[in-house]
Amino acid sequence: MTTTTTLEAVGSGLCLRRPRGRHTPSPGAQRGGGPQPRAPVGGWTEALKETAEVLRSGQVVGVPTDTIYGIACLAQNSDAVRRIYGIKGRKENRPLAICVGSVDDIYRYCKVTVSDQLLRDLLPGPVTLVFERSDKLNSDLNPFTELVGVRIPDHAFIQQLAQMCSEPLALTSANVSSQMSTLTTEEFRDLWPHLGLVVDCGPIGNLINPDYRLGSTVVNLATSGKYSIIRPGCALAATVEVLNGKHGLTSIS
Repeated sequence: MTTTTTLEAVGSGLCLRRPRGRHTPSPGAQRGGGPQPRAPVGGWTEALKETAEVLRSGQVVGVPTDTIYGIACLAQNSDAVRRIYGIKGRKENRPLAICVGSVDDIYRYCKVTVSDQLLRDLLPGPVTLVFERSDKLNSDLNPFTELVGVRIPDHAFIQQLAQMCSEPLALTSANVSSQMSTLTTEEFRDLWPHLGLVVDCGPIGNLINPDYRLGSTVVNLATSGKYSIIRPGCALAATVEVLNGKHGLTSIS
């Protein structure tokens, strides 16, 4: 059983929950462990550095996004990617999205079919855009498909984290597969012992309204001039207005 230490980033509106020894047990290990007394860690920059260090060590972290809480690892680290699947109990044929720090990064890992302005009209934001992947992306990430979803959440912490790591994060929801998405870190407490760090920024959205748990809107843009909605998510109307109303893309079913 892993004991979790809670570290508070003073004045930054977030705290870090870190298992002692940074040991990530196997998914079958006993779960548990409560937060220990808090101690100051300095601030926002220190929290980012701590989280990036844990990611570079090959571990999985819990992070806030603009929609729900997620768990993330370095997408170019094959062992860490496999660890995410084990933690979630996720089927191996279900893809993971990547998260990058800026629109410019999308061009490195995806074969973009739309204008730069369209990308910037949607991102950062609660949208996942699906393109054909480039050969720069880890071949062990979603090896069963030529496509990859890319996100830039409208949340400063995870944006800056991706920028600090200088490579994409593999990102998925912080819950066991098929269970409810999470808006607080307490809601995925059962996963804590399997994570190298949990970044807690407090509740995301309205805990009572189920619409806040829908996650990002997922759109396939792999075909030039066309789009298809893979998941309606929380920003469907606004996304379609940008795609069709402003940029004239045609919907395909």
